[in-house]
Amino acid sequence: MSRRWHRPSWFAVLLLLGGVAAFCALGFWQLRRASEKEQLLASYAAAALAPAEDFGGLPDNLQDSRYPHVFITGHYLPERGYLLDAQVRDGRVGRNLIAVFAPNGSKQRLLVNRGWLAGTSATDAASAPALPSDEVRVQGIYAPIPAGGLRVGGNALAQQTQWPKLTLYLEPAALSADLDAPLYPRLLLLDAEPTSGLQRQWTPAIMPPERHRGYAFQWFSFAFAALAIFAILHFRKDHELKKP
Repeated sequence: MSRRWHRPSWFAVLLLLGGVAAFCALGFWQLRRASEKEQLLASYAAAALAPAEDFGGLPDNLQDSRYPHVFITGHYLPERGYLLDAQVRDGRVGRNLIAVFAPNGSKQRLLVNRGWLAGTSATDAASAPALPSDEVRVQGIYAPIPAGGLRVGGNALAQQTQWPKLTLYLEPAALSADLDAPLYPRLLLLDAEPTSGLQRQWTPAIMPPERHRGYAFQWFSFAFAALAIFAILHFRKDHELKKP
């Protein structure tokens, strides 16, 4: 018995069109996200190679997509600082050392990521090079404060009395209150320095573009599968018609 096309119901057609449209929209959204992540990674790479510009000359309304390479003069606050815990690199767990910097002529404080140090003990953190106490010029990428981390147990900073304080995330409002001073909206990722003893390989903690493309392929596959199933259900032998 030959196969022939059986006219689908309007409900089936609408369900198919809605599903395919949704799957395709999600697929194209993932492709756009992949493109955005590629631009972000390219911006970081370009910033590290760009000539350093004066931090004081940056506009107040800095574009989100811009990551300027800057220099700034001032002094560290050695009695303050934070340890950003649970930072994994190359399969090893460590911490990012976050220093507090006071730029000349400003009441705002600038967070400075000194780099990554392997280990999670107090001895490991103590092995980091000491901060200079005199005026210095620091240089690096002025980047957004990372928003990752698990927020549990309330504000852990207020419960600690010894510095540097341990934290799983950097919350600008909580840090500002902890320091009793306003903060700049971003932080400085210091340029690499072989003698620092710290790893400074700066890449944003984001989902890689390849994974977004993988998700896009999945959504487009769902759209194709919906079309295939629709065709199979409505292009069949006469005796395969559902009984009333």
